[in-house]
Amino acid sequence: MLRSSVRPVLFAVAALALLLALVGVTRPALADPSDVAAAGRGVVRVVLVRSGWLGTSMLGHGSGFAIAPDLIVTNAHVVEAAHNDGNVVMGVIPSQGQNSYPARIIAYSPANDLALLQLGNHAALPPLTLFPGPVTDGMQIAAVGYPANVDAAQGLSAGDMVTPQDTVKTYGQVSSGRSAKQFDTILHTAQLGAGNSGGPLLDTCGRVLGVNSFGTVSDNGTDSSFFFAISMREIIPFLKSAHVAPHLASLPCTSIADLDRADRQHAADDQAHAAAMIAARAAAKDRALDKARRDAELDVLTERDNGLAIAGLLLIGVIGASTFTYLQWQRQRPRAMRAGIALAAVLLIGAGFAWILRPSLGSIDERAKDRIAQAEARTDGHNDSGATPGPAGDASAVADASAPENLICVIDPQRSRVTVSDITDVPLQWSAGGCVNNRTQYGQAQDGWSRVLVPAGEDTVTVTHYDPDTHGYTVERFLMGSDAMIQARAERAKIAYPPCGADDNLARQLGANQAAIKALLPPEPNERMRYSCQPAR
Repeated sequence: MLRSSVRPVLFAVAALALLLALVGVTRPALADPSDVAAAGRGVVRVVLVRSGWLGTSMLGHGSGFAIAPDLIVTNAHVVEAAHNDGNVVMGVIPSQGQNSYPARIIAYSPANDLALLQLGNHAALPPLTLFPGPVTDGMQIAAVGYPANVDAAQGLSAGDMVTPQDTVKTYGQVSSGRSAKQFDTILHTAQLGAGNSGGPLLDTCGRVLGVNSFGTVSDNGTDSSFFFAISMREIIPFLKSAHVAPHLASLPCTSIADLDRADRQHAADDQAHAAAMIAARAAAKDRALDKARRDAELDVLTERDNGLAIAGLLLIGVIGASTFTYLQWQRQRPRAMRAGIALAAVLLIGAGFAWILRPSLGSIDERAKDRIAQAEARTDGHNDSGATPGPAGDASAVADASAPENLICVIDPQRSRVTVSDITDVPLQWSAGGCVNNRTQYGQAQDGWSRVLVPAGEDTVTVTHYDPDTHGYTVERFLMGSDAMIQARAERAKIAYPPCGADDNLARQLGANQAAIKALLPPEPNERMRYSCQPAR
């Protein structure tokens, strides 16, 4: 179905690759194979068969992709025979599973080479996500479909072609600025063959950039091959006119490796910030202690000087009282003399006490520490907002800790990779013990609190994490093949999920049981969304 007659020149390609290796040119990174493979689950072969008096015969085939469980986008020229001839029927064969599906045309636009097919037999294919953003020059891309030359090289029969087969993926890059005149297209270098028509052109996140339609034609067999895909400027209005709203995702495509590096940098920044805060608090405490020591030293010296002055005044009083006593002795006044002696003794004892009770220089450090303790006590009392100390206050704190937290979680685009999901705020109620939204119990393991979701009707495993300390919520989605999903569902069936609010032992047991499902997952998710959760208003 692909309109091209270009033959690859293997020697020239090999020579070019050798030259690039010799001069040390580094190729840019290609599309992530796991995302391309995941998108390939929704890529189909579209087969046309004519039935007549002499039996049935296969007219040809092309490719297509799901934009809904039962809707397929393909090229108009792929299904042109079925549109014009009532004796031609169409079948759609997915890349995995055991089923094939009848199809009928529900929208047909030869002006921009697009067609939309409706599947029967309760089809439930995994739909692809469309990327409506800009397609830039040099952008790495992948083409997925069913080139006929690969079928021929494998020796596939007509019967083989109507049974599920793996898709063929080729990689290249965009050369922007050269659109076809008939309709808006994307020029690219991902190799296509007859049979690729109608298949998707994908970005590095596995999102659809366009629909592959045709290629260049070589007159001498030595020209380089270039190919054209119908752009979103044509696809989205076509689907809108058919009253179809596909899933769109417009965030920039970031690799999981880049996110991991960003997370490590984020953790390092947090550690550096925490260390800086600790150092700042230590420096502030040192400054406060130094000030408290200076203040305590001033107070002690002042008190010592005051004690010395009082003792000196009392000693002067003793001298005065002694003089008075001597005079009274000379005048033979015994009663006044005894009063003078008593007064001199009292003043002398007072002077001794004033001297002895002066604070020692060694008490300066103790006073400084007391000042710091009193300041910290006042600060703690202010932070507690007048909370009642003692048993009643402790009970209130325990009650607050066990109360559910009603949160709103907002996605952090800089730390997320969104390929298939909608971006919305997530309401989340967290209770101590791992109960979420009063109905879902999370398991506890070395990686924290998590829940593994293995739906029955979708080939996707979702792992959600929540960290009550940082209020961080993470959703990771793994787009799995049908065989891997069968294994994941078998492991899920073995798990006895505890009720929400289970005790710690049951939560840890659930975490251990979920590890069997996590062991089946690829090393990296296809999608990771990180949320920051705040108290709901």
